Amino acid sequence: MGFLDKVKDLVSKNADKVDTAIDKVGDVVDKKTQGKYASQVDKVQEAAKKAARDQAGPRGPGQVPPSQQPRQTPPANEPPTAPPVS
Repeated sequence: MGFLDKVKDLVSKNADKVDTAIDKVGDVVDKKTQGKYASQVDKVQEAAKKAARDQAGPRGPGQVPPSQQPRQTPPANEPPTAPPVS
C-alpha cells in the first residue's frame, strides 16, 4: 500500500475529523489575518473539504456532505449579499 493509499484510507475513516481540522485551520488563518481574507479562506476550506470527500469515496445513504448543510452562524466580516439583479 502506497503513501497516498494510506492517506485516502485515513481520510475515509476519519472524514468528520478531517472536516473539523480544515475548519480549525481556516479559523487560525482568519484570526492571524484579522478576517481580511475571510471569503477566500472560506472558498479554500470548501475546496479542501470537497477534495477530502472525493478522495474518501462514496457516502452511504442519508449522509449529507458538510458543505450542503446550512451554516449555523453568519460568516464573520462579510457583508450581506443582495439578490441578483436581472
